[in-house]
Amino acid sequence: MKNPLLLSIEYLKGVGPQRAEILRSEFGIFRFRDLLYHFPFRYVDRTKFYRISEVTSTATEIQIKGKITSLREVGEGRKKRLVGNFIDDTGEVELVWFRTTKWQVEKFRSLIQKPITIYGKPNLFNNKLSFTHPEIEEESSEKSSNGLLPVYSNTEKALKRGINTRVWQKMQAEVWIQVGNYIKENLSEELCRKYGLTSRKAAFKNIHFPDSTEALEAARKRLKFEEFFFLHLSLQAQKAHGKRSFKSFAFTQIGNYFNDFYKNHLGFELTNAQKRAVKEIRADLGKEVQMNRLLQGDVGSGKTIVAFLSILIAADNGFQSLLMAPTEILAQQHYNGLKEEADKIGLNIALLTGSTPKSARKIIHEQLESGELDMLVGTHALIEDKVQFKNLGLAIIDEQHRFGVAQRAKLWRKGKRPPHILVMTATPIPRTLAMTIYGDLDATVIDELPAGRKPIKTVHRKDKDRLVVFKFIKDEIQKGRQAYIVYPLIEESDKMDYKDLMDGYESITRAFPLPEYAVSIVHGQMKPTDKEYEMQRFVKGETQIMVATTVIEVGVNVPNASIMVIESSEKFGLSQLHQLRGRVGRGAEQSYCILMTADKLNEVAFKRVSTMCETNDGFRIAEVDLELRGPGNVMGTQQSGLLDFKIADLKADKPIFLAAKNAAEWLIETDPSLSHPSNQHIRAFFDAFHKKQLSWALIS
Repeated sequence: MKNPLLLSIEYLKGVGPQRAEILRSEFGIFRFRDLLYHFPFRYVDRTKFYRISEVTSTATEIQIKGKITSLREVGEGRKKRLVGNFIDDTGEVELVWFRTTKWQVEKFRSLIQKPITIYGKPNLFNNKLSFTHPEIEEESSEKSSNGLLPVYSNTEKALKRGINTRVWQKMQAEVWIQVGNYIKENLSEELCRKYGLTSRKAAFKNIHFPDSTEALEAARKRLKFEEFFFLHLSLQAQKAHGKRSFKSFAFTQIGNYFNDFYKNHLGFELTNAQKRAVKEIRADLGKEVQMNRLLQGDVGSGKTIVAFLSILIAADNGFQSLLMAPTEILAQQHYNGLKEEADKIGLNIALLTGSTPKSARKIIHEQLESGELDMLVGTHALIEDKVQFKNLGLAIIDEQHRFGVAQRAKLWRKGKRPPHILVMTATPIPRTLAMTIYGDLDATVIDELPAGRKPIKTVHRKDKDRLVVFKFIKDEIQKGRQAYIVYPLIEESDKMDYKDLMDGYESITRAFPLPEYAVSIVHGQMKPTDKEYEMQRFVKGETQIMVATTVIEVGVNVPNASIMVIESSEKFGLSQLHQLRGRVGRGAEQSYCILMTADKLNEVAFKRVSTMCETNDGFRIAEVDLELRGPGNVMGTQQSGLLDFKIADLKADKPIFLAAKNAAEWLIETDPSLSHPSNQHIRAFFDAFHKKQLSWALIS
C-alpha cells in the first residue's frame, strides 16, 4: 500500500478539491504529511469552565455551561442575524449568528432550555457581553471536549471557506487516524535516551492532541530538537563533503613578501586576536583541503590587514588572489588601503568594477592571464566569465551575506583547482545564528580592537535638544574635527514621519552657513561621479559636515571624522546603527555617536537606543537584535531556507539548539559513515529529505 503520508490532501475526509486548493495556496499544505507539520501556535484549556459573572476580559476563548432561553431574528437583508439569550445562574449573555441556514435555526431551536456548553471569544459592546458564532456542545454529547485543544494559524481566505478552528481540529484528527501508525522514528534510541526525548510518534500525537501540559512540553522539545539536529547534521555533511571533494593548492612557503612586510612595513603590533586569526588561516592554507573560513570581527578590529597577510602567503607560493566587495565604494576603499601596503613590497594590484573604463579592463584581463597581476580587488564584476586568472589561489569575500551561494560557486571555477575561500564580515552575528548561517565554514573571531583606539561615546538626544547638539558639533569643528549626519530616507514619505534628507540638508546649511562651514551631501540617487566628488571633498577636509543617507554604512574611512549624528535613529535596526557608528572612532581622537529620536519612543525603539548607549560590543548588540527582530530579519530572510523552522526558534530555544549541535557533532565523530545499525533511522531520514542536495553515501 502507498504510504498515506504522501497522499494528496484533497483525499482526506472532509477536505475535497475546493478546501484542498485553499490549503495549498494559503498554507503550502499539499500532502497528508504537510498537514501534520502544520503545528498549533497555541492551546486552549478546555478543562476550565467560566461563570458569566466571571467574564472580565475579551482576550481569549472561554467556555461556559448554561442554557439558551430564547431565540429571535433581528434586522433585514445582509444585516439579518439570529440572536439567542444564554443564561447560567450568575447572569445572561447574547449569542449571535449571521447568515444562518434553515437547518441551523432548527438545530438551535431544538436546544432551547437544554443544558449546553458554549465555547468562543466574548465581545463587549455597549457594556453588554455577547458571543458571535460560538461552538455549542450538548451536555450529554460524547464528543464533549476536555483537555488542551489546539489553535492553528489561519487566514481570512481560509475562514471564508469555512476552515475555522474546529475544522482544523477535525482535519488533524482525521489525518492522525490515517497516518499515525506510519510515523517512523528518525533518531537512535541512544540519542533519545541521552537527551531525554519522547518518541517521534508520541511527539506528533501530543503536539496536536496533548494528554497533558507535560506531554505537550515533551512533544515540543522532541520536535524542536529534531529540526535543529538535522540542520546541524546537514551543515556537518556539507562541510565533510567539501573537505573530501574540493582540493585546493597547499601554500607551504612563507617567503619574502610575507616576511619583508611583517618585519619592515607593518608599522604596528598586531593584537592577540589578529595573531590568532593569521595563525589559523596560515594552517588552513598549508593544506590541500580547500579552506572555507569565516573571519568575523567588529568594525575597526583590523580584518583587512589579516586578509592582506593571507594574500602575501598566496603570493609567496606563486598564486594570485582576489577580494570581492558588495559595493563600488567599499571595493575602492579596500583597493586604496591595500595598494598603499602592496606598493611597499612591489606587489602588483588592480581594481575592477562596473565603472572601470574599457581600455583599463583590457590591460587588467591581459595582466591577470599572464600572471603579472598578483591581486584583483572589485565588485561582482570579478565573477564575470571573461575575468580569467593564470593561477587563482585565494578568494576573499567581504560582507558575504550580500552574495548568494551561486555567486560564490562561480569563483571556484576561476582556478585550476577551487581557490581557498576567506569570508569576512563586519556584521557581528549572534553565535547561534552564525553556527546556522555559516555552519559549513570554520569560524575565526577577532574580538579585540587595536591598541590606542578610544571607545566611541554614544548618547541619546531628542528633537527638543537639537540646538544643544548643533552647538556641540560647532565646538568639535573648531577643534578641527568633522561630522556625519545620517538620515533614513531621501524624500518625504507620506506613510512614515522620517526626517527628510533634503529638508535636513537645508536646515544644516542654515545652522552651519558658508563661508565658515562647508557641507557635503551624498545619497543613493546621485550619479557615482557626483557621489565620489562629494566624498572626496569630505575625505580631503574641504567640507566639515557630510549629510548622507545610509550609503555611508559601508565605505568612506575618514580618521578625522569624530561625530556621527543619526537622525530618526529609532527607525534603524540595531546592526545598522552599529555599522553607522563604526564610521567614526577611526583616529586617535575621542569620537561621539549621537542618536536623535522623536520625543516619544515605543518599547522596542527605546530598547534599541538604550542598548547602543550601553555597549560598543557588536556581539552583544547582535544578540539583542536577534531578541528584538528574530533570525530571518537579522540576516535577511533570503538565507537559503536555513531558518525556515516549523516549530524551533533560535531566540527562545538556545539550550535545545546547542544540545542538538553537540549531538550531531558527537554522531559524526563516533559514526562518520552512519553505518552502525542503531543509526539507520537517522541515515534513512537524512537521505529522504536531502535527495536534492546530498545523500549520506556521497559524504561517507
